[in-house]
Amino acid sequence: MIKHKAEQHICLDELLSGQTSKQHPFELLSSLCEGAIAVDSDCRIIWMSPKYRQLINISENKELIGTPIEDLLPNTQLPRVLKSGKPTFVDLMQINSRWCVVTRMPLKDNDGTVMGAIGFIFYTDLESLRPLFDKFARLKRQLEQQKLIRPSRYALDDLIGQSSIIQQLKRQARRAALLDTTVLLLGETGTGKELLAQGIHHASQRNGGPFVGINMAALPESLVEAELFGAAPGAYTGIDKSGRKGKIQLANGGTLFLDEIAEIPLTMQAKLLRVLQEREVEALGSNRLEQVDVRIIAATSGNLKQLVDEGKFRADLYYRLNVLPIRLAPLRERREDIPLLCSHILKNIHQQAQLPALALAESTLQWLLQYSWPGNVRELHNRLERGCVMAEGIAIEPEDLGAFDDLPCVNPNTLSPSLPDTRLKAEQSALKHALRQTGGNKSSAAKLLGISRATLYERLKKCQD
Repeated sequence: MIKHKAEQHICLDELLSGQTSKQHPFELLSSLCEGAIAVDSDCRIIWMSPKYRQLINISENKELIGTPIEDLLPNTQLPRVLKSGKPTFVDLMQINSRWCVVTRMPLKDNDGTVMGAIGFIFYTDLESLRPLFDKFARLKRQLEQQKLIRPSRYALDDLIGQSSIIQQLKRQARRAALLDTTVLLLGETGTGKELLAQGIHHASQRNGGPFVGINMAALPESLVEAELFGAAPGAYTGIDKSGRKGKIQLANGGTLFLDEIAEIPLTMQAKLLRVLQEREVEALGSNRLEQVDVRIIAATSGNLKQLVDEGKFRADLYYRLNVLPIRLAPLRERREDIPLLCSHILKNIHQQAQLPALALAESTLQWLLQYSWPGNVRELHNRLERGCVMAEGIAIEPEDLGAFDDLPCVNPNTLSPSLPDTRLKAEQSALKHALRQTGGNKSSAAKLLGISRATLYERLKKCQD
């Protein structure tokens, strides 16, 4: 008899005694498949079905009982099943240049001791399994596509702060969530634009659909079209025969978040405009339009209107995006939220890194309240994370945050530099330090400083002028 699934073996004593059926037990099992073979604990053949003999071209008259199975089938995996005592389900095995689907099971006595093993051949014609393989391939593609979708992890309550600015922002976001229109988030880097976008999605009627985010500044221009709009079969070398879905199609029924929208190439802006106007998308290499139901939330840390005036951004796309603009204030405009933000961030760092809880020294809190925060909340998080690592006492001191790293050395015997000169030198020092730390990698340096790559290039250019 076949034991409970959790045991995953066949009892040898009962098979050999014929208790499972009036018919010989091995013959009963053989009738359910395309062939079967059984071995004892020494991996010697104790039985083989007639179908199995035909498959390996062995005559019915040849005596095989007691023959080591590896003499007959050098590539058999039954010895591994004997050794491990664990079955192998749905494996492929080549027998006489013919691929077969096989399953192998350990044979155990009533005490659970492995006494042998049996192998079944269920399919000798893999073509009949093509629908199953195709289904598996489709499921695999769907899982890979799901990995590209960033889930909506944040709600509007995750916007930390008690200032009038943050409370007004939450009210604006809740009103925006009630409408199914395009939203444009405006704010410096690090102000939490993606968090707000996820919060709007979470509070909207689309919260049951996907939230798909993409950073336009992080995409090479050559990949923008395929990443956004998808690609038809054969559009380029290596594309799957069923094509590839773009972020817009993946967001169907939900929300598409386009971060740093100012970075989208001018050549792609017309195609995005069609999505906004007609709710249609045309994949790369295709001449077929596909209907999509998607809400777009765009974000930028730049000045889109200025780019329009300079001819670098389409005016019609700008006005389509600018239906419901929401401005996120920089951290320096809501300093009263800094203590609450610090408490929340430190709690998360301690939980995630399993570090002992650390407090902020009074001098540290004063420095935090006076600092200008060019990298906003992202920079605050980065500095507090650094402080948790660097602190040697029970409290985080200003130097643990790198508060004095960027100050230029001033010779007391010379005239004190002006404030703009001091700020410029401090910025130059910070940029050089970050680039040294990252081996000249600008993307990593920008991340270290808590600023965008575009801002890093802008400040490098400013320091060179």
